[in-house]
Amino acid sequence: MSDEKSGQTAPEAAAGQQAAAGQGPASGQADPAAEAPVIDQRGLWFEEFQVGAVYRHAPGRTMTEADNTWFTAISMNAQALHLDAHFASTEPFGQRLVNSMFTLATLVGLSVQQLTQGTIVGNLGFSEVSFPKPMFHGDTLYAETKILDKRLSRSRPGEGIISLEHIGRNQHGDIVAKAVRKTMVFTQDHAKG
Repeated sequence: MSDEKSGQTAPEAAAGQQAAAGQGPASGQADPAAEAPVIDQRGLWFEEFQVGAVYRHAPGRTMTEADNTWFTAISMNAQALHLDAHFASTEPFGQRLVNSMFTLATLVGLSVQQLTQGTIVGNLGFSEVSFPKPMFHGDTLYAETKILDKRLSRSRPGEGIISLEHIGRNQHGDIVAKAVRKTMVFTQDHAKG
């Protein structure tokens, strides 16, 4: 829509007013909004992983009774140690345990935003999974990941294999889960394509 008096569109009129006030691109000053970069949240490309680096992931995740019951039920794991408070009270830990598969899934999930969000091709597998201490309702899981190894794929150009060691600790600093995982990620060429 144009101004009937000047014949200018509203954006043109606004630019003219900014210039008259000594502001904006027409005044010779750079428009900071036009030059500001747009930064997408993503994980790391293959080239950005550094062997030996340790990534601490935030925030942690408090495991609730509802989380544990839901995960246990939806995964068809009817283990009484996760569901039956009375039964679990008679067992060695004296209370229900958080399902270890929920702990493992959350441990990996805590790393996604920092390491593989939007850069992963797929998960290749796990090894050396262990749960040295249990998680209980109300415990908080904190995660860190160490990069063990990396190599370019021999059969899939533009992709590489990363070996990761995920370590989960509770709020007391006790290790409650460890897992070594291999995953395939894209190289930086994927970002350009």
